[in-house]
Amino acid sequence: MNNPRQNWIIYSIVTVVILVMSTEIIAFINAPNKTTPVLKKEEWTAPSLFTDRTIQGEERALVIYGEELIANTAKYLGPNGSVAQITNGMNCQNCHLNAGRKKWGNNYGAVSANYPKFRDRSGSMESVFKRVSDCMERSLNGSALDSNAREMKAMIAYIKWVGHAVPKDSTPKGSGIKPPEYLERAASPEKGLVVYAAKCQSCHGANGEGQMAADAKSYIYPPLWGDHSYNTGAGLFRLSRFAGYVRDNMPFNQASHESPALSDEESWDVAAFVNSRPRPAKDLSKDWPNISKKPVDHPFGPYADGFTEQQHKFGPFKPIVAARTGK
Repeated sequence: MNNPRQNWIIYSIVTVVILVMSTEIIAFINAPNKTTPVLKKEEWTAPSLFTDRTIQGEERALVIYGEELIANTAKYLGPNGSVAQITNGMNCQNCHLNAGRKKWGNNYGAVSANYPKFRDRSGSMESVFKRVSDCMERSLNGSALDSNAREMKAMIAYIKWVGHAVPKDSTPKGSGIKPPEYLERAASPEKGLVVYAAKCQSCHGANGEGQMAADAKSYIYPPLWGDHSYNTGAGLFRLSRFAGYVRDNMPFNQASHESPALSDEESWDVAAFVNSRPRPAKDLSKDWPNISKKPVDHPFGPYADGFTEQQHKFGPFKPIVAARTGK
């Protein structure tokens, strides 16, 4: 038989416990949580064709073909290419790692969000087509495809897909290349040679010739100078771009932005060494129509700031920045 008094006591105890627990929960929610880390600014994350089912049919086929062209450019467009013979044998992903999807690996994350845009280098509005054409003419030291070519359409479709989730006119953390802090001195090709011999030569060769794949159509590791490397108009011929790329990604599959294998100094010096070696020349006479807009590390004059071509090529860059900004 139930005892009403005993039940009343039990109900009272349960009610008190619930009230105490509720009070504690509310206090916990409302109180500042000193143990919860503050979320960092959202970084760019590469999309995946395995999980993205928003594109289908011909659009999907075009993006897949574009990825293949970026990863294996020489197979289709190199000296022995099956579609055309218009580039130097390097692949786009030699400069844009993991087919342009690696964080801090010169990826395509922010391209679609920021093009078309005005670029000081050309002094004009540029489209993604112009951007791709520039890479083919400079980094691949070749000729651009017609805008109506399926290969060009595929590469553009892929590049736009890679950055399709990035809001317009934004550049999320992790996209592109992050240059290292400027040195207090000029970057040294002599010191860079020592770094190159110790950390780079085993993949890229003693003479920067790279390692050719077994099919003799493309490179496993690209040439860093010589006839089959990027020319003097390429983005990586600017020291800050090369140094940032190296610091966050090289040696290949060993370094990352969070855990670089080379110091900032080593990265600047090896960039100076590599870019001091011979390579194809590009006519840059139409670049930077407003010379005051040239980056501090653009290696060719004339300049509006009075500093020498040598200093613009190797640094130190801080005095140039100070003279331009007054800081």
